[in-house]
Amino acid sequence: MVSVAEVLRRMGRPARSAELVAVTSRKALASAVRHGEVERLRRGIYALPGLATDRMTAVAYDAVLSHLSAARVWNLPLLVAPEKPHITVPVKRKPRRDPPAVLHWAEVTADERRAGTTSPLRTVLDCARLLPFGEALAVADAALAGGLIHPDELLSAASALRGPGCPNARRVAVCADRRSGSFLESLLRALLFSNGVDGFEPQVLVNSEGFRARVDLGHREARVALEAEGYEFHGSANDFAADCGRYDELVTAGWAVLRFTYQHVIGSPAWVVATTRAAVAQRIGVPKDRR
Repeated sequence: MVSVAEVLRRMGRPARSAELVAVTSRKALASAVRHGEVERLRRGIYALPGLATDRMTAVAYDAVLSHLSAARVWNLPLLVAPEKPHITVPVKRKPRRDPPAVLHWAEVTADERRAGTTSPLRTVLDCARLLPFGEALAVADAALAGGLIHPDELLSAASALRGPGCPNARRVAVCADRRSGSFLESLLRALLFSNGVDGFEPQVLVNSEGFRARVDLGHREARVALEAEGYEFHGSANDFAADCGRYDELVTAGWAVLRFTYQHVIGSPAWVVATTRAAVAQRIGVPKDRR
């Protein structure tokens, strides 16, 4: 007879006692729990030991991971990890004294129940309802870049939304771009959108007399390139030299290059906007300050 633990491994999810007993026995299930081979999550629900805490919480509520917690499941970027799991429980279910969690009430599909988490599309929209515009845009950009969702379905689903957070979700759907190269780049692009700085596109390819370089955000008319510089350091002296040479070539090709770090974008957003606006104004003669 196959063991209870092996049945759970094959299923790849927590299971009800009836499911396990059907292919093993009540005695085998009780023995597996007694010997620590299986954990009882709540009455009638069992799983292999070591199940991720967020998933254990969702199972305890007989619910699914959603919002920020689902974003983590789908490897979508977040500025700050949630302190408590976000889970969606069925409508009209009364909350009970279970592990700490951020509760949301809504219907979920059969596929989401089986997976234990909301779908990528729903996760992006839930995050867009909840998060500030820049963070929500970064989630949507990453989902598009990773092929988890399609731009048309995002736009269609966002237009059909009702309730709190819909305006932000629709704005995210319109502005999301699969070309975005990083979380910080998305935050920088959102900052420009929010302050009326137009004309920048993600991952613009610059060609000039045999020189080719891709910039994080490029303004083709003004020839201004914005680089979102993350935490990571250059891997070697050669990498550092190549990067410096790339910026030199861009300047020689007639592009102004502005480099913004995480600290700039998060800590000094007004300065980032003013600096970018001034650089564009110098190139194409538009007013530096539109206020």
